[in-house]
Amino acid sequence: MLGPNTSSFVMYDEEFKRINLVIEKLLRDANAKVIFLVDKNGQLISSVGETEHLDTTSLASLTAGNIAATGGLAKLIGEKEFSILFHEGEKDNLHISIVAERVILVVIFDQRSSLGLVRLRVKKGSEELTQIFYDLAKKSEVQEKSGNALSPFAEITDDDIDNLFS
Repeated sequence: MLGPNTSSFVMYDEEFKRINLVIEKLLRDANAKVIFLVDKNGQLISSVGETEHLDTTSLASLTAGNIAATGGLAKLIGEKEFSILFHEGEKDNLHISIVAERVILVVIFDQRSSLGLVRLRVKKGSEELTQIFYDLAKKSEVQEKSGNALSPFAEITDDDIDNLFS
């Protein structure tokens, strides 16, 4: 991972925990039903809330496709991208925003919340997430420069593998 626009990156456990703390707080503060974070390739990074009845893999993929499609629309009218999208349904609403130019934050909410509250809380949460992804980029650059670039499997122990198969 070299810069903020690099599409693939290594997620370290420390940053993953920080991300989850931020989105769990956002879930409570925005009075949302579900929040998930997706990379621009459509890979689910994390999700919190009422996810048990959702196909989060499909939601992640379709959200990334939605961002790509609206990005095409933005370019047609001379914009770089649309950084915030909102879809209003009969029962549930989607607030979709791009964070740190590299990930997509999706907030699903219903009548228990409001668009104004969600937008306010997303703004603060996005600032915190941007800092985490900045820290993650710096950490990876330091690892690469020192010649200690960790593989995605570096933090997996033999005990983790044993636990997986037992």
